[in-house]
Amino acid sequence: MTGAFILGVDLDGVCADYTAGLRRVVADDRGIDPADLPLERSWGFEEWGLDGPEFERLHRKAVNEDRILATLPVIEGCADALWRLSDAGIWIRIITHRLYTNWSHQSAVADTVRWLDENSIPYRDLCFLGAKPQVEADLYIDDAPHNVSALRAAGNDVICFSQPYNTGIGGLRADDWGQAEEIILDAAAKHAVIQPQFPGIDAGADRLRRNRGESAD
Repeated sequence: MTGAFILGVDLDGVCADYTAGLRRVVADDRGIDPADLPLERSWGFEEWGLDGPEFERLHRKAVNEDRILATLPVIEGCADALWRLSDAGIWIRIITHRLYTNWSHQSAVADTVRWLDENSIPYRDLCFLGAKPQVEADLYIDDAPHNVSALRAAGNDVICFSQPYNTGIGGLRADDWGQAEEIILDAAAKHAVIQPQFPGIDAGADRLRRNRGESAD
């Protein structure tokens, strides 16, 4: 790994659409239409009427009973962009705080790995922790305002992945994975040589399924 450019990638809100997944659980719990819960929400879900204890209850239910960490929608463009970055020699390090709730660690870890595999997300390392400045990476991409601020305060370069709850965060920002990929490649090119796609190697996030003759359905 000597000389590799390490990209620290957050999952929820960057690769996985946690808002959409929890929305279904909250709507089902309350017996309401999911459309009644706005997607344009703040970090604390105040628009959904959730306080701290209620969020923890519903998050625990979502993880342990509904197993949403295995079924969250993937954010558009994520898998293909990460494969292109990996092919270019960038070391993908997934960093997530999914061990947030006690007594749900087994399902959180198992469902995270399942989700990564089923959505063809490439990675070299998978780290479960909350204090992200403790993880060495050359560049991070995250959506949580407190994580972005803490990482930058520790002297790290961070792309803020745009979400409704982080509009107040300035600095380096990507509105989608197309923009993120350009920023990451530019940063990596200043650090090390970027290698092109090898001739004869399939492109695309579904390459493994295609090579095994599996359907993408």
